[in-house]
Amino acid sequence: MWHNIFTLGVSLGEKVIRSVLIYLFLLVAFRVFGKRELGQANTLDLAVLVLVANAVQNGIIGNDVSVTGAVVGAVVLFGLNAAFAQASFRFPWMSWLLEGDPSTLISEGQLNRRVLRREQISLPELRSMARRQGFAELGEVYTAILETNGVVSMFREDEGCRYHPDTTPHGLRFGKHRGQPAAS
Repeated sequence: MWHNIFTLGVSLGEKVIRSVLIYLFLLVAFRVFGKRELGQANTLDLAVLVLVANAVQNGIIGNDVSVTGAVVGAVVLFGLNAAFAQASFRFPWMSWLLEGDPSTLISEGQLNRRVLRREQISLPELRSMARRQGFAELGEVYTAILETNGVVSMFREDEGCRYHPDTTPHGLRFGKHRGQPAAS
């Protein structure tokens, strides 16, 4: 009994390669299919995410149903996630490659219908987002930005420039960096 629980059904190398391939596939899929999947999921999006999780599970585990295999797969996924997060922080080009740029949905009070269409956000969805942020109607929104994490930030005209895109050539940075004084 204990042997079946802890003995790998596939080689350690195969387990690692399977986990890496599925992780990379999901990174590309989320980048291609957009930011909306991350922060503005509706019922259909949730169904797809659950089904994708079930579909890729077999790609990670293969014929292995051991506890050891599950732990190895999880450790590889956590390690990859930490490595990509660190790389995204240290290298702005990597952050752009993995996450893209924010998308302006409303600028100076005007809807950007082309961007709304590209991001697949309908007017009823945008109105709902505005109401959740305390706006009675879209006309009160001066700027709306779909952030790279899928959240929509909305601002009134009198709020000034609370949204600060890259304030330095490499983005806003905090803490100490080599060859630069600490941010104040």
